[in-house]
This record gives sequence, structure tokens and C-alpha cells, in this order.
Amino acid sequence: MTGTGPTDEATYDRTRLTQWRTGQARGDGMPRRRMLRLAAGGGLALTAFGTFPAGAASAAGSIVKPLPPEIFEVYGTNAETRWEALSGQGYLTPVDRFFVRNHTSTPLIDAASWRLKLFGTGLRGAPTADRPVEFTYADLLRLPSETITCAIECAGNGRSFFTGQQGQAVSGTAWKLGAIGVARWRGVRLATVLAKAGLTRHAVDVLGEGLDADYVTGGVNLGKVRRPLPVAKALQDVLLAYEMNGRPLPPDHGHPVRLVVPSWVGISSIKWLGRVEVSETPLVSPWNTQYYRLLGPDYPAEGAVVTRQVVKSAFELPWNAEFAAGDRQVLRGRSWSGNGRIRRVEVDAGDGWRQARFVGAAADRGWQRWEIPWRPRVSGVHTLRARATDISGVTQPDVTPYNTQGYLFDAVVRHPVRVV
Repeated sequence: MTGTGPTDEATYDRTRLTQWRTGQARGDGMPRRRMLRLAAGGGLALTAFGTFPAGAASAAGSIVKPLPPEIFEVYGTNAETRWEALSGQGYLTPVDRFFVRNHTSTPLIDAASWRLKLFGTGLRGAPTADRPVEFTYADLLRLPSETITCAIECAGNGRSFFTGQQGQAVSGTAWKLGAIGVARWRGVRLATVLAKAGLTRHAVDVLGEGLDADYVTGGVNLGKVRRPLPVAKALQDVLLAYEMNGRPLPPDHGHPVRLVVPSWVGISSIKWLGRVEVSETPLVSPWNTQYYRLLGPDYPAEGAVVTRQVVKSAFELPWNAEFAAGDRQVLRGRSWSGNGRIRRVEVDAGDGWRQARFVGAAADRGWQRWEIPWRPRVSGVHTLRARATDISGVTQPDVTPYNTQGYLFDAVVRHPVRVV
């Protein structure tokens, strides 16, 4: 097996962009000249990258699990966890409170008939899409398993604050801070399956593709949701997960098998995985060339790829929560970063920044819980703020640089409460 090459998304993107411009990278069905023109212009409609068979999936509702309004805010095919619903829930996000990000609708897939199909020039013998190397669900269960605890977070988490807090218009789902969850994932290392499928030393990219319905926007069919990884990242720590918090994956979270790509943005962790192309030629898709790019006045014309997630903090409180004047309160929340563990959290309730106390242990790729006492004495509207500093020394700023699609909001969020 080969493990050389980039494992961070920014380096990977710069390399692939150069290769695409010179005709070395492949995006099926998209002429290179048109791709570059659209990417530079920031347009949202693309010619289809090719359509593929849907696999053994049947249609379900947009989201299958119950979405009680006291736990979720629903935005069409997406559901955001209310932060007050995490209060008292422990370190892991319960499945019934875990956010849902769907491009289309949750498919119902029979694990017994499901197959993981691997093909491409990066595998020994270059198996084709119509004659792939196949693994059944039972095959994966027989392979050595690994368990990791990590967050999955939508790249647009916090998007609404570009408008609500910074007064800037952005496109996309108006997430607050609840498009994140931390779970314990169990499955097989992607590296193990690639080795069994015949990975060659010439492989450079691995592209996972979901079994949900084709994504159509603006009348244009972009095909299946898919996004490439450099082979070095695929071999480093990526999991083919079939369990979530000790139980088989639920439909909304990728049953029967999904990718879990630690530290990379959520779109990389493809749900309902059906096919994996392994190529000795660089690969691109709409989900790393058009979507999930930082576009705006402070970025190059072709944009910059959305890389690992940024530092964030959230209170386990509803918006406009009420507190009794003079009573001692304990404010609780969580902070996290794509760079690793949180080093420090500070809270300001109108009387200056004070350091919060950490609660419990934290996973390297999860979040840190914290708490701090507060005794509000004056009635009226107050603003709570929390800011975290991660292990790499990055601290949440007061303002996030603008990008048109509202990705990677990391500024300190102003959380209003009322004292009565």
C-alpha cells in the first residue's frame, strides 16, 4: 500500500486545482474549461458530472427519525439540534438528538443486499464500475474493527451569524450552532478494505459516493453526492463505520455503512456509502470544486477549499433563556476545534472575561464540556459570550472573514438571555 501524499485538505486542494487546470485531473462529465469558468464566477449550477445507478435503496421521507420541536429546528431536508437539548446528556450526542444533513432524502437500504463496490485504475487489474470488487455487510463485520470518538460537523454550522451578527448576506441553510454531533463510531478502517481490494502504489485519489438520490439544483442533475480524498488521508484514519454509539447506524446517519473522516468537514464523511473509486488519476467533483469553497472579496477567483473545521463554542441554553435576578446560576457549554483539543475557554456575562472550568475528559477529535458560575443581579437583557482557544493556540475571533456561502463561522457568538 502507498501512504505518501497530502493528508490536509488545503494542500490537497492546491495540488488538484493545478492539476485540473493542466488537464491532469478528472471530473466525469464536466469539460475543464466550463468547470474553471463556473468556479471562478461562483455560480451554483453545474453540468452533471455523470449519473450512476442508485443501488439497493428505496425512498423514505426527507428525514426518518422523529423530530420533536423541543429538540430540533428543521430546515427542509436538514435538522439542527437545539443546544438546550444537549443539557445533561453526557459527552456523546444521543442518536435521537444528533443533527441531520441531507442533500436529498434519507434512503432505506437493506443491509443484507447492500454491496460496497470498489473499482478504478488505482486497484490491481483496474476493475471497472460494472465489474467491481465487492464487499457485503457481513464481509465488513468479519474484518478487524476499530472504534473512534469524533465530531461530525457541517461546514456551514454557524452560517446564520454571518447575517444575524455581522450583517452579511450569505447563501445556504441558516444553521445556528447545532449542526454538529459527537459520537462513538465503530467500523473497519478504509485502509484495510483498500488493501484487500488490491490498492496499488500508483493510486492517488479515493472517491466515495452515496446511495441517496441524485442531487438536482437549478434544473441541473449533479449525480450522486461524492467527494474525493487523497489516498494518504484515506489510509491514515478514515473509517467505514457501521455502528454509532454502540448500535447499527440508523437510516438518517448512513445505514448500513458511511465514511467517517476525522478532522475534515462533514461533507467528506459520505453517508449511505455504495461505491468507491480508486484512481491513479486525480479526481474532482462538484462537492470540492463548486460547493464547499470559500468565495468572496478576500479569496482568489477560484476560491479556497473549505478545510478542517474551526474553533467554536456554544452554551447549553435556549436563545433568550430566562434567569432569576440574584440567584446563583451555573452556565454550561461545549467548545471544539478541528485542530484538536481545547486548551482554554473564557466566558463573559457582561462583567469581563473569566476562565471556565473543564468538565470531564475530552476526546482528541471531540469537544470539551465546561461550566462557570454566574449570579446576575440586574434585570433586563444580557449577552453571554464564550470563546475558546485550541491546542494549536487559535482563539475565536470577534469577526469571521466574509465568504458568500457562509462557511466556517468561528467568531464569538453573542447569546442573549433575560434576567427577571
